[in-house]
Amino acid sequence: MIRKDIKALAAYHVPDSTGLIKLDAMENPFSLPDDLREAWVNELAQVEINRYPDADMQGLREQIAKQEGLQAEQVLLGNGSDEIIQMLLLANEPGVCVTPAPTFVMYELISRWLKRSVASVPLAKDFSLDADQFLKLCAREKAIMAFLACPNNPTGNLYPEETIVKITKGFNGLVVIDEAYAPFSERTHTHLIAPNVVVLRTFSKLGWAGLRLGYLLGEAGFIADLNKVRMPYNINSLTQASARFFLQHSDVFQKQARDICFERNRMTASLMALDGVEVFPSQANFILIRVKDADSVFEALKTGGILIKNMHAHGGLLRQCLRITVGSKDENNALLVALREVMV
Repeated sequence: MIRKDIKALAAYHVPDSTGLIKLDAMENPFSLPDDLREAWVNELAQVEINRYPDADMQGLREQIAKQEGLQAEQVLLGNGSDEIIQMLLLANEPGVCVTPAPTFVMYELISRWLKRSVASVPLAKDFSLDADQFLKLCAREKAIMAFLACPNNPTGNLYPEETIVKITKGFNGLVVIDEAYAPFSERTHTHLIAPNVVVLRTFSKLGWAGLRLGYLLGEAGFIADLNKVRMPYNINSLTQASARFFLQHSDVFQKQARDICFERNRMTASLMALDGVEVFPSQANFILIRVKDADSVFEALKTGGILIKNMHAHGGLLRQCLRITVGSKDENNALLVALREVMV
């Protein structure tokens, strides 16, 4: 029978976006160029789907490792970064996990699935993280794992490097630096990889959300041990073939990421010009804002055909906050026009 604590949980909700401008899920708004799409389809046509996928994924891991300046033995692939978070929690010693609050909800949700305790350090009002406070909680709780989203979701800010370094040097457990939004950030942290430090990435924000492909970078011995709890054939053949193909055309997606960053900066300036809107700095592909009545603004935008993310129900520092994914220029303009009307 289903565990009582699982029954008490709420399932992760994905709202219906049919017919709406979708700015709620941090997706890349750009479709594949026609020539690239045609070449991709031709590549997929060669996949023998009657056979199991390549279980070792050596070629794909080598491509990713080359891109990151590492060795293939330092790369582990997952069905999205969520599966890798689950692997990390399964494989690590029993004990408390520490996170900032607010942060990516799946750290706590997956921990609760696996009956692991989570302790959180509240961020400051400007969403900054106090490294000393974080380390004190880790010591008090005898924590064995810490998750740091860099940049953080849903706030969008990137903690200073000295904060990250202080935590990695001062904590004896495993530090997972989650860089889901690395394509839009001014800084990454692969240079901090150590026996107790790994870096988590995903291709979802770059434009491959439908492929569900994430990867972990760490020392070879750690990756080898973690690989023991990876499900066989966890990355299907079509995803593997697609990723190998798209990595050969990474310039296309890097250009799209630069375009998104340009739009993010333009959107930030436009939002800051609106009365009654507080805008928080972002190094991700979304922008967090605070308004007087988040629920009414969210509903008004949805009625007007635009779906964003209402963070108000999370409470705490996210009261009256809305998260807006950076879309295409036309989508962003539509959001700005609608928001100006709502805020009058």
